[in-house]
Amino acid sequence: ANSQQPFSKNKGGEIQCACFHPTKPFLFVASKQHIRIYHLVKQAMVKRLLSGCRWISTIDVHSSGDHVIVGSLDRRMVWFDLDLSSTPYKTLKYHEKALRCVGFHSRYPLMASASDDGSVHVFHSMVYSDLMRNPLIVPVKILKGHNVVKKIGVLSFAFHPTQPWLFSAGADGKIHLYQDI
Repeated sequence: ANSQQPFSKNKGGEIQCACFHPTKPFLFVASKQHIRIYHLVKQAMVKRLLSGCRWISTIDVHSSGDHVIVGSLDRRMVWFDLDLSSTPYKTLKYHEKALRCVGFHSRYPLMASASDDGSVHVFHSMVYSDLMRNPLIVPVKILKGHNVVKKIGVLSFAFHPTQPWLFSAGADGKIHLYQDI
């Protein structure tokens, strides 16, 4: 098996997170303040997203591949529409402390963010196939249940692949399942 080196030098600083595009040969690489999108076949940078955040902690790509959400340690969740601009479409500040994990559900129009405040915020996030309509983002529920340990709350979460369920993992050593989202 052959391996690739898509970028020879790290131009953006310390790498925080990376993820793949669901259908195209793109790699999303998040440094402290920027997200760079690399084309793996051409081995070239395609786009650079300007987050406006002080410290990016996590990213996720929508199953359509046209939308990216970014979580930061300065309490922000930033939504990018890749067809519109390299600047954020929307910035959401609902948490009181740093975000540790953000993500889209693969089947349902849901997204969530997990934070050091011990909560997970769930949003209805409808992405339309009509390019003239903007995505709809509506807060749905705040899930609480994790204890904050040494200033760290919810570390991660995962959506169930076929149900509207959410599993969360906290610094308190517990995993919670939320079914009534």
